[in-house]
Amino acid sequence: MDWLKLGKVKGSKNKKIIINALNKPKTPTELSQELKIARSTCSSTLLELETMQLVKCLTPELKLGRLYQLTEEGEEIKKEIKL
Repeated sequence: MDWLKLGKVKGSKNKKIIINALNKPKTPTELSQELKIARSTCSSTLLELETMQLVKCLTPELKLGRLYQLTEEGEEIKKEIKL
């Protein structure tokens, strides 16, 4: 477990709710509608999580309709945050 990553996720409401909502591959638009947050906020948070290697983009070649899912490390973090 990377405690620094866990701390960064626990310290961010948006990171926590996005990780918790990724129970299957979803687009930023799907997540923003489901979580009632701005799509731009959702996209930027997903990019941060991708940089942290907690989510991965399954369709990076697309400009629209990119699908994101949790990595194994993201799944571990999800179990720790339990919303």
